[in-house]
Amino acid sequence: MALHGNQENLAPQIVKQVYKEFASLKNDPVEGVNISMNEDDVTEIHATMEGPQGTPFAGGSFKLKLCLTKDFPSAPPKGYFLTKIFHPNVSSSGEICVNTLKQDWNSRMGIRNVLLTIKCLLIHPNPESALNEEAGRMLLEHYSDYEARAKLITEIHALHSKPTHCEEKPTTSGCHDDEGGPAIKKHAADKLSEKKRKEKKRGLKRL
Repeated sequence: MALHGNQENLAPQIVKQVYKEFASLKNDPVEGVNISMNEDDVTEIHATMEGPQGTPFAGGSFKLKLCLTKDFPSAPPKGYFLTKIFHPNVSSSGEICVNTLKQDWNSRMGIRNVLLTIKCLLIHPNPESALNEEAGRMLLEHYSDYEARAKLITEIHALHSKPTHCEEKPTTSGCHDDEGGPAIKKHAADKLSEKKRKEKKRGLKRL
């Protein structure tokens, strides 16, 4: 088999190990996570992760990419959210905090551990290792505002548009937009406007 991309930087036994773990994850997946891999280049693994219930990301479906470096498995893969998310440990470009992925890492761990760590990060963010400083500050100082912003971004970018919105005009462009579709974006914008109106009313009452 020819080597492509960065795969040539991995030792043959590591490539074999990655294929083996990929097969294991397909047969026994992490709950709420579906993975896929380019068989010509095992250094890039794609996954779709469902937002955990009880978090601002619930209901969302987030696309991820894991990139194995030449140091794998001595060092964990680099992780990226391809779907926009508002989270302290994810930068505006989607990069996942490497310090978080490195925590408690050892060479016996693998891709499953990385996916579990990222899923845990959605449930328990670590503001002390923030790549998104605004999200980290809001989480610590104004959690309700953080939760509202994270939910809004999830609604806009990570919720699937529903086919029922387009039954009368099935050919309307943008109906199944990967980032949520016009209907979802309008719904999210309406919710934000309603929240601002309520806050304004409360302010007037205090006066």
